[in-house]
Amino acid sequence: MKTYPLRFETLLPTTIDNAWDFFTSPLNLAKITPPEMNFIVTSDFKPTDKVYAGMIITYKVSPLFGIKLNWMTEITQVKENQYFIDEQRFGPFALWHHQHHFKEVKGGVLMTDILNYAIPYGFIGRMANSLIVAKQVNEIFAYREKVIGEMFGCK
Repeated sequence: MKTYPLRFETLLPTTIDNAWDFFTSPLNLAKITPPEMNFIVTSDFKPTDKVYAGMIITYKVSPLFGIKLNWMTEITQVKENQYFIDEQRFGPFALWHHQHHFKEVKGGVLMTDILNYAIPYGFIGRMANSLIVAKQVNEIFAYREKVIGEMFGCK
């Protein structure tokens, strides 16, 4: 299985507590996902709920051609104000391992996303990644960075 590693960094002009509070709310993920993905958290969470190790989060998402898919991730690790990790348990990927790191730096918080993913279906999956998926994943994170920038007042 071929895996694809990606890394994204964003400097947030905010405190670690504000960054952590926003990004550890499962409901906020929909706010930073492109609208055309029709991303809906289907788990029954309240706005005050925060991630914890073992938390299961379910979604509906339309990544291609408006086709709705179910997706389930598990929060596998959490270290307060430092990082949390989500891993796909059911969904469109053969592997999805997403680390969210937060570090106080001069001027705010450096948020680093480290993503490793794989596509199922062998050669066909590798072709799909080359033609569609890699571009789409990068566009999702570019959209996310833009929206986060607007929300947190990044320059």
